[in-house]
Amino acid sequence: MTSVKEFRVEEPATPERLGRGSFVFTDDYSVFDWGKMPDSIPNKGASLCAMGANNFELLEAEGVPTHYRGVVSGGQVRELDRVGSPPREMAIDLTRVPDLPHEGRRYDYDAFHEAAGENYLVPLEIVFRNRVPVGSSLRSRATPEEVGLDHESWPEDAVDLPDPVVEFSTKFEESDRYLSRAEADRIAGSADLSRLEELARTVNRVVTDRAAEAGLTHEDGKIECLYFRGEVRVADVVGTFDENRFAYDGQQVSKEVIRQYHKRTQTEWIEAVEDAKARAEAEDVADWRTLCAAEPEPLSGHVIDAMRDLYAAGANAYVGMDLFDAPDLADAVETVREL
Repeated sequence: MTSVKEFRVEEPATPERLGRGSFVFTDDYSVFDWGKMPDSIPNKGASLCAMGANNFELLEAEGVPTHYRGVVSGGQVRELDRVGSPPREMAIDLTRVPDLPHEGRRYDYDAFHEAAGENYLVPLEIVFRNRVPVGSSLRSRATPEEVGLDHESWPEDAVDLPDPVVEFSTKFEESDRYLSRAEADRIAGSADLSRLEELARTVNRVVTDRAAEAGLTHEDGKIECLYFRGEVRVADVVGTFDENRFAYDGQQVSKEVIRQYHKRTQTEWIEAVEDAKARAEAEDVADWRTLCAAEPEPLSGHVIDAMRDLYAAGANAYVGMDLFDAPDLADAVETVREL
């Protein structure tokens, strides 16, 4: 189980074959790698399920291999446009996730791949960026010239990139870290790094185009992939308000809204998280949460209501279906703009 969705296993994967199961999307949310937060946001899970299903169907129409089999409605696996109510369950092919042994923050990927064989979830997140906002960690890892910008230093405001930038970060480590291409190649195992990048760029293009049709600007996101007998398939969920960042008329329409709200209203907890992460790195501790001196507070009711409407209205606009009883996207955006 992840912090926001659960697994159902019908047939477990083996070294020789993929299994079958499903994701069940909950209304929980997570920010700053904390895990499950004190609140839930109604309609959030179904919104993510619908967006993810829509994107997988768009990808498969372009011949991109994925682990998606459909959404579950009335006990049947169906295409998204065949359901009458918002789906919460997504049928998928299952791969294997071997243990990743570690001592402190030193991870043994050789042991991971020895157990993985030819059927495993690639232990990487492949990140793509179309825009670099203020505060983005990319600003500390690259110069503007290295990402195609004609600037000697980073602009004070957010900046659009002339071409998308693709990066690789760890997937299963307690504190995610960005990787050099050589290190990412080693961690990917048998999965070809160039193929992973190609898939990320294709997903980015498909999501960007669909977002534009819905009046949204697609800023960045990530994919995860599985490797099975020489083939790389897009896995997990893609192009949702949790995995990606979107904007509408300059306002964020994604989990970033609630992330920034916490930064403004729960400064003590945010500082404790930053201190714990820094201390964990200095002391070679894998799980930084054990060092955190504070916990997040629940959200106010009006914030939960605003986020519920934002997820639902955004999903309606993105998939082009009236799945949810929600305000127009423009109205939902104006409400969260005032939080």
